[in-house]
Amino acid sequence: MQTDGETGRRASPGAQATGPPDAAASPPAAEIEVPAWSVEPPAIRAKRPRTRKAARGHVLEVDERLAAQHPDARCALDFTTPLELLVATVLSAQTTDKRVNQVTPELFSRYPDAGAYAAASREDLEEILRPLGFFRAKAASLQGLGAALVAEHGGEVPADQSALVALPGVGRKTANVVLGDAFGIPGLTVDTHVGRLSRRLGWTREQDPVKVERDLAEVIPQERWTMTGHRLIFHGRRVCHSRRPACGACVLADLCPSYEGELGA
Repeated sequence: MQTDGETGRRASPGAQATGPPDAAASPPAAEIEVPAWSVEPPAIRAKRPRTRKAARGHVLEVDERLAAQHPDARCALDFTTPLELLVATVLSAQTTDKRVNQVTPELFSRYPDAGAYAAASREDLEEILRPLGFFRAKAASLQGLGAALVAEHGGEVPADQSALVALPGVGRKTANVVLGDAFGIPGLTVDTHVGRLSRRLGWTREQDPVKVERDLAEVIPQERWTMTGHRLIFHGRRVCHSRRPACGACVLADLCPSYEGELGA
């Protein structure tokens, strides 16, 4: 799942999904001007946290700064129900969230429940999904997902990680997105941004997302899992880029052992 898109909305009061009450009222992230931040360069480069206790304290300070810097951080996929978020997250593989958000209004209107996906015409699904790429495989995936939900869960999306990952096309990352953003159950979503920033900040040395998730679960308080992930994603998208991180504009400069800018006096 790529995370280039920045719009997102939570479930309405009548839907199954739950989340922070102010999230739905927030303007789309794409409409919020991102300032050209500048920070004082640190005098010395920060060191990696050497103990779990130190790492936990480091995580909290980082998260507080990111919360202030990215108050609009949230799920980048548009949805109003757990099913919509599950479908959107499955579709986001190998494409951008922004592009997914462009096709889901029609998709969600024509297929409002799991049974509709199970009974859908493959050709009709493919036509809607064509802009996403891999549209044939994704159409088949949605049909299989709908059928499994109907057969095994009465058409409802289960609020359980084990049950979610047992569904066709659903892995741990997708399951954690759905748990955290549709059901309000803390989930650590390790995408490319979260993995990169976690390594740069010294919270893990792992490359495998499952191992990164394990390391983060040891130092990030569980109640912060979902929102810390969103903030890391937004910071990775806006500042801590893969090839050329904007260290001179980073509010974490004095906390980051991977800081690449000039040091202050």
